[in-house]
Amino acid sequence: MTAGQRFARLVTVVVVRAPFLWRFLRSPLTRNFDHLAPEWDGTRVSRERLAPIIAALESLPDAPARALDVGTGTGAVARLVAELWPEAEVIGIDVSSAMVAEARRLGRERYEVADASRLPFEDASFDLVTLNNMIPFFDELERVTRPGGLVAISYSMGARTPIWVPPNRLRQSLERRGFAHVADFAAGPGVALLARKDEVA
Repeated sequence: MTAGQRFARLVTVVVVRAPFLWRFLRSPLTRNFDHLAPEWDGTRVSRERLAPIIAALESLPDAPARALDVGTGTGAVARLVAELWPEAEVIGIDVSSAMVAEARRLGRERYEVADASRLPFEDASFDLVTLNNMIPFFDELERVTRPGGLVAISYSMGARTPIWVPPNRLRQSLERRGFAHVADFAAGPGVALLARKDEVA
């Protein structure tokens, strides 16, 4: 791994264990992604690297009406969702303004600069929330996903992905917040997980 990748891995490990520390680590990680934004889509986005999230999305039983891609980067996953479900409202958010600028240049979906630890959306706003190579802020995922809605989390290179949370940690953290594990996927070099938020009685 490069120094930047090692730093991303360190931030991931720390923030998953202690989310409050994100406020101290957000700026340096954001600067790193701002720097990478102009070359990101050309060097780090490919159909092979998107294979795990594609597998998860293609397994969905119903079309989402409203979808959120958290940590959208240059918008590759948001564009995939829009391609699969043209009628869906698709929003991508990223803390990096440079990444969001690239996403807006490349796609017609709605993109916003926003912090995944404090999403600017109402409770139970989305039928589908996706994260690809992204640090999960589990409380916010629970808050913005509607009852019965789905969360898809993928890591394009499995455990070699700089931003990586092991699947068992993902499942445990989601289950503690009222999600039921639906399925795991292995595709290309990566893995993905799909979970459904419990219906409210």
